[in-house]
Order: sequence, then structure tokens, then C-alpha cells
Amino acid sequence: MTMANTLAKCLSTRHSQFDTVRHPYSLSSMATAHAAHIPGDRLAKTVLLEDDSGYVAAVIPSTHHLKLAEIREQTGRNLSLAHEDGVREVFRDCDHGAIPPVAMAYGTQTWLDDSLLAHADVYFEAGDHQELVHMSTDQFMELMADAKRGHFAHRMM
Repeated sequence: MTMANTLAKCLSTRHSQFDTVRHPYSLSSMATAHAAHIPGDRLAKTVLLEDDSGYVAAVIPSTHHLKLAEIREQTGRNLSLAHEDGVREVFRDCDHGAIPPVAMAYGTQTWLDDSLLAHADVYFEAGDHQELVHMSTDQFMELMADAKRGHFAHRMM
């Protein structure tokens, strides 16, 4: 599989400047960072949440844990981790577990953790388990302009 069509269209529409990084097949965000030889705190991990009102995507560094209580407080919603069926429903053109952070392009409210913006560049899944999108943090912030921002992730020990 190559880059997800929805992501490719979003990057094109927003005139994003980026390159792609191929890496050996990997199933977890930490394994992806290792396989791609990139720092894990620069790899965005997208976690899909849900409640009775629908879905919310939380975008955090792969080296961090999502603090569910904190995102619940910041969103004012009783969110929990989405079921696999929900992930497949929202991110139809992506492999399971390889979802890009631009959930807005998939019609889903998105929250971005500020700790992801601490470095000069960002990497994120392109929709499969073998390719990452790489761009400057400035480009990433432009791409994620419609996302709400907050602090709801903490570094793993």
C-alpha cells in the first residue's frame, strides 16, 4: 500500500511541503521509530477516541501516553478508546494501526498535544506500515491548523 488517498488529497489541497521515509514493516509506533531511525518524540501517534457524540482523534508523540482524564477534561466529553470497528470506519483507506494525524480530513475532530511541537520536524504515518510523512513543524502546524490544541500526554518512563 502507498500513502492513503485521503491524506494525499489533504497534503495536496493544503500545498504541504513534505518528503516520505520508507522503513521496514512495523506494527507499533515505537517499532516504527526504531525501524525508520528517527527519534520517537518526533513521530506523531494518533489515538481514536469515542463517546455518544462521535469520534475524536488525539495526536501525541509516540514516546508518550495519552492521559484520558486530561483529554476528557479539556474536551468536556466522556471519551474512551474507540473500538477497532470505529477505527476502520473513520480511516477506511488506512491499514489498521497506521492512521495519520489529519483526522480532520476524515471528518473527525482532532486534538493535538503541544509536546509534539517541541522539535524542528515531525513524522507521521502515511496510512500503511512502511511509509512515513516527514515535514517541518511549521508545515505540520499549518496542516493541523484546524486541530484544537492542548496538553494531555505524558512521556513514558
